[in-house]
Amino acid sequence: MPLNPLQKGAVALLSAVGALMRPQRGDLVAAVGETVGSGLVLPALRDRMRAHPVGRQILAERPRITDETVDACRAMPPGTFGAAYAQFMGDRRFHANDRPPVRFVDDEELAYVVTRAREVHDLWHVLFDCHTNVFGELALKGLEFVQTGLPMTGLAVLGAQYRLGAQDRELLQRHYLPWALRAGSRSADLMCIYYERHFQDELEQVRKEFRIIPAPPPPEHLRFKGPKQQQQPVAGSSSSSVAGPAVTAAAQPKS
Repeated sequence: MPLNPLQKGAVALLSAVGALMRPQRGDLVAAVGETVGSGLVLPALRDRMRAHPVGRQILAERPRITDETVDACRAMPPGTFGAAYAQFMGDRRFHANDRPPVRFVDDEELAYVVTRAREVHDLWHVLFDCHTNVFGELALKGLEFVQTGLPMTGLAVLGAQYRLGAQDRELLQRHYLPWALRAGSRSADLMCIYYERHFQDELEQVRKEFRIIPAPPPPEHLRFKGPKQQQQPVAGSSSSSVAGPAVTAAAQPKS
């Protein structure tokens, strides 16, 4: 949907207000991610992928992660990256096809970069062992900001942390945001990993290969309690900074 700068500003403002009032609206969160500050950051992210041999191949082949991908991962042996991803999606009743489409990025290649970031977000949850409650989403968004520089990720951390109680907010600031800085700086370029080629690898081997530092174990009240205790999520999963399902998940109550 082509928009001039004034129209994009209006969409960004109205979507931001709507997302604050109704954070379960993944389409509004996605619209903010696509219009706020992406004019400079997205091209830089795309250029970084072009300069990386694997990133360049991803841009050329444009793989997609869909419900069919999750179905294929369900057949993989326990302990593999793919099996862990399928369990993550199944436990939370997430559907890869439920992510909102990119609407406000005019350039086709940049739109794919947004789509890719949106679709691999749940894989980052698995690799870094972050829950999809408010706390886990904000910890992962801090890491995303270090990795991608996308403004929406930083804004989410700044604004949405006040949905946490005082003790949980202090825990986030003192321990998990420093972890996000350390882990995001140390890991391989997350946008330049061809994840589909590693689903059959052991999860711990994938973490080792790409220098992944899992998040510190959270206190009991912030841990995932399993599929029976998890409320039915809003369509999609946790949002990538540029899309919205993940911040949407941040609106879920803590498990």
